[in-house]
Amino acid sequence: MQNLDYGIIGNCKSAALVSKQGSIDWCCLPDFDSPSVFAKILDKNIGGSFSLEAADNYQITQKYIDKTNVLATEFSNGEDAFCVYDFMPRYKTEAGFYHCPPEVVRFIRHIKGEPEVMIKCDPRPAYAKDGTVVSKNGEYIKYSTKKGAYESVYLYTDFSFDDVIASKPVKITTNHFLLLGYNQKLFRPDLDWIELEYQRTRVYWMGWVSKTKVYTNYQKEVERSSLVLKLLAYQKTGAILAAATTSLPETIGEVRNWDYRYCWLRDASMTISILTRLGHYNVARRFLRFLLDIIPYKNEKIQIMYPINHRGVLKEKELPWLDGYENSKPVRIGNAAARQKQNDIYGIVLDAIWESLVFFHDSIDNKEDLWTVTRTLARHIKNNWQKLDSGIWEFRTEQKHFTFSKLLCWVGMDRAARIANFFGKSEEANSYIKLREVIKKDILKKGRDPRTNTLTQYYGSQSIDAANLLANEYGFLQASDPTYVNTVLETHKDLCRDGLMYRYKTSDDFGTPKSSFTTCTFWMIKCLFFIGRRKEATENFERVLSYGNHLGLFSEDIDFESKRLLGNFPQGYSHISLIDTALTISESPYWLKNADDFKP
Repeated sequence: MQNLDYGIIGNCKSAALVSKQGSIDWCCLPDFDSPSVFAKILDKNIGGSFSLEAADNYQITQKYIDKTNVLATEFSNGEDAFCVYDFMPRYKTEAGFYHCPPEVVRFIRHIKGEPEVMIKCDPRPAYAKDGTVVSKNGEYIKYSTKKGAYESVYLYTDFSFDDVIASKPVKITTNHFLLLGYNQKLFRPDLDWIELEYQRTRVYWMGWVSKTKVYTNYQKEVERSSLVLKLLAYQKTGAILAAATTSLPETIGEVRNWDYRYCWLRDASMTISILTRLGHYNVARRFLRFLLDIIPYKNEKIQIMYPINHRGVLKEKELPWLDGYENSKPVRIGNAAARQKQNDIYGIVLDAIWESLVFFHDSIDNKEDLWTVTRTLARHIKNNWQKLDSGIWEFRTEQKHFTFSKLLCWVGMDRAARIANFFGKSEEANSYIKLREVIKKDILKKGRDPRTNTLTQYYGSQSIDAANLLANEYGFLQASDPTYVNTVLETHKDLCRDGLMYRYKTSDDFGTPKSSFTTCTFWMIKCLFFIGRRKEATENFERVLSYGNHLGLFSEDIDFESKRLLGNFPQGYSHISLIDTALTISESPYWLKNADDFKP
């Protein structure tokens, strides 16, 4: 059984997945959402990969360099050993600019003996559609598409070009490097320069982690998750990706395979909330600028997701020549859900604006823009909150009066009122408060099952939806409110299986869900903690942490039976919720072992 035993490396421009055996099986260049250069994860035969293959008697171990996104994979047979340090360069230059070129560096450090490996560099640009032409000159090996849309990448190395092209065994008796880049370099890299890139990148990530202001009982897990979130923040625009991959299935052999290399405003806003709690404010400032760039001030064309840059395209299409992850077809790029109407998005954006004002009120210089956007979004809520929509889970063929969508409309009016008061606009604030109360009354009347006093998935139903667990998170209901407590208990009873959560069990466009949604599992743990079941919540949290891969990374889903990771990877939403739950548990004295722990 294959698991998502991958590490991620990246530089806030693009990313690559490196397998437990040291093979790069996924990478898109020059950007996160560009066509793939390596896509073995989506097709073992033609996808393309970049590996260093040693004999079977070598033991392979892998870990991150502490507090960085630099991945170390060590090969050893006892007598012979070397380590591959994989990274994508990122650091701040003396001129104040971020150096984050579209390239992957494999810095090979000799440890002992004379280890022998075969270097297999097999780029398949443009999603591996039309084959690859390999050529060389005195400076690099070039890989380009045979036909169709032209794409190319360049490999620089101090190994013999002929040995690399032919995948001949080579002995490692000193340090070496391999650099695969989208651009042709203006100079020929050498080993000294590569080691400098490595040290600068390592120091950059360590410096970034050192700015974390929150310390928890789960510090390593929080740091690793925060590094994932930072890595998914796109340098050029401030957009934050949902995940670095496309079409990794929610269930093996089924068709729930989506492209997550885009910016969902919901996921990104929650990322900002978490990173600001951790003290990483620059990411939040840049995302706020991204929001103002993409959200129309005075018309209703707001989407649930956006491309990460202005050249991106969201039109969904299939790539039939790729077999898919473990033959789970189709492989998709783009995402048709961008066209959906989801009324919760207004509340999501207003909540993000409010949090930005709280954190940056003294340094925000575009307050009039924010006020215009606030008034526009509040008007959209007034005009749309009573209408059908596709809901948070993006149902594709049927719209309903989803309770959570209404709840987020309540959030929108609540935050709009706070923003209005912040700007001294009392008349508008009072108007927003009145609508807020109307929406709440409507939800509690129509979106609550009178038999169980529980919030339902949609108006008039008895179905349960894990999204309603956020009613306390957003301030709609207090943790002590009987409706909230009952919602948590009924959701746990109906959707929890062996400590893992379904999003919902109702049938959708593709049948019924079969895997656990990782984020919902963390939501439930936090809710149990809030309603007083703290020991159970803490024990379940620590058990779920063990389901992460060997590097502590999580995907979108977890299989109920095998506990294997499924879905796109690594999933920002999962790591957001992991951090949030860790902070919640750690902020209580419950986890402290004994009274001595309270002593300074």
